[in-house]
Amino acid sequence: MLYDQRLVLRDGMLIGALERMCAILEISQSQSTLAKERYEGVGGWLAESEDPLLKAIGIFLQGSTAIGTTVKPIARNEHDVDLVAHVPGLGIWVEPATLKKSIGDRLKENGHYKPLLVEMGRCWRLVYANEFHLDITPSIPNRDCNMGGEFVPDRTLKVWKPSNPKGYKALFLDRVKLVPRYRVIKGLQAEDRAHASVEPYPEQGRFKGILQRIVQILKRHRDVFILVNDLDNSLSPISVLVTTLASQSYEYCARANIYDSELDLLIDVIRRMPDFIETRIVNGRTNWFVWNETTKGENFAEKWNGDPKRAEVFYSWHVRVLDDVSRLRNVEGLDGLKQRLSDSFGPAPAKAVMDSITDEISLSRRNGLLTAAPRVGLVTGLASATATPVRANTFFGR
Repeated sequence: MLYDQRLVLRDGMLIGALERMCAILEISQSQSTLAKERYEGVGGWLAESEDPLLKAIGIFLQGSTAIGTTVKPIARNEHDVDLVAHVPGLGIWVEPATLKKSIGDRLKENGHYKPLLVEMGRCWRLVYANEFHLDITPSIPNRDCNMGGEFVPDRTLKVWKPSNPKGYKALFLDRVKLVPRYRVIKGLQAEDRAHASVEPYPEQGRFKGILQRIVQILKRHRDVFILVNDLDNSLSPISVLVTTLASQSYEYCARANIYDSELDLLIDVIRRMPDFIETRIVNGRTNWFVWNETTKGENFAEKWNGDPKRAEVFYSWHVRVLDDVSRLRNVEGLDGLKQRLSDSFGPAPAKAVMDSITDEISLSRRNGLLTAAPRVGLVTGLASATATPVRANTFFGR
């Protein structure tokens, strides 16, 4: 049982390091507040238009910002903030290109928005340099969807395709609320498990929903994998596909299994993600399907069927992320942890995580709260039967 305690404490420290990394990579509270102010301003400007096509138009968040899974992009400073410009009174008789043009024309009428505006394939982008960019996608109601779905333009702006960002958000956040089950390790006090397994990043104050953190871990690892392997970014598994598979796997794991630690849960969720990809043989070729569960007809793996290389990249990445996260348990010491985090998630967040841990260790040492658990390492603010107190460092006269 003593060995089990050590494993749980070790896993808790590793999860704590990943928690710190995710908090470092996500959009800050000040950025989130600023983005909210700006997208509300855009919504107000569009709503005041005299264009009859834009009557009753409203703006709302979709994507990673809406569900709390943002990850800072590699090699640029701007976060992506995805918005939907929804016009409730319109139907499919309006062509996607026509509605998109009306939105763009209205934005160009504003002297503040015009220089920030960039036209994208099926949306408009407002670029706030070194902060974030707002992508504004037109949408209309899908009255045939009994889950409140919408239509958004396809890539060519020729037809409307089904989507349901509000329904998707609601389903994801319902899964966030699912509480996984953990075995009770004899001799490990409840407060010890809390400290070991849920080590909060100082500025966060609490452990974010583990499903949201799992998605952030996966998205960051994917970005590093694409970069390190010099792959075309167009082959990168899209975020909504990764998020969907992770959330389906998480629901299964949370309902079906019992785990020793959050790290066990994380590894199992990653392992089972491919189980939720549907495959069919069509005209002698494999086709893949990752369905949007909140509306009919939206396949997040649609591009795989036109370019199987995309599926190949996904499965290669999946093998690598599962291996990298599983091998975190083999690291020895803080230097080993830093190297493993750097290889898997990039040197900048790895350095930030280790600097944070080092600062906390120094503070805990000075306050007499530092302990050393055999085969685990230094543990801050934790007292357990297996840990030995570490005396305060008196170097430099302190």
